[in-house]
Amino acid sequence: MTADYRYDVEVLHLLVSPAHGYFGRAREGAANVPTTDAESAHLVSGKGIVGDRFFGKAAHMDAAVTVFAVESLEAIAAELGAGPFDPLLTRRNVVLRGAELAPLLGHEFTLECGPDVVRLKAGRPAHPCAWMDQMLAPGAHKAMRGRGGVRCQVVSGGLLHRGPAVLVSPVPLDPGKAGEAKGLRPSRLP
Repeated sequence: MTADYRYDVEVLHLLVSPAHGYFGRAREGAANVPTTDAESAHLVSGKGIVGDRFFGKAAHMDAAVTVFAVESLEAIAAELGAGPFDPLLTRRNVVLRGAELAPLLGHEFTLECGPDVVRLKAGRPAHPCAWMDQMLAPGAHKAMRGRGGVRCQVVSGGLLHRGPAVLVSPVPLDPGKAGEAKGLRPSRLP
């Protein structure tokens, strides 16, 4: 991958959870599972985030890590006249500030956290689940469509850390559009 575009971003949250919180259980409410907002997370190529519910699961190898722009959550809160919302309630693994994510679909990109570099491939949109109406606010499920983030495969593992980082992209991004809803489809590669 030729890395042509560099963007200063901030890694705000790194969610690591060993179990599903919003899997089924509609009548009983969300499951009470331990969730860590880690200072750092260890990503392993082809497996995901060590200690996370999707780590090493064959059905999730191409989408083991979800990357999300906090600006989307802020826009949803403004539209619904609610919030602010806790980004961890979205159950997205990597919450960034300053990153438009939709153009990354179908592409490999890197996150550089100091000397640590992780390469990801954005394979498909992270569609919201109906639980968002209960966990955030009524209407959040619909408002989050087209801006739920991207599901990624870990191409080259390493450590991610909360704090300043650089997102290196093969395609131009517009950080000012990070919170906008998009019709997310993978980009056609040349």
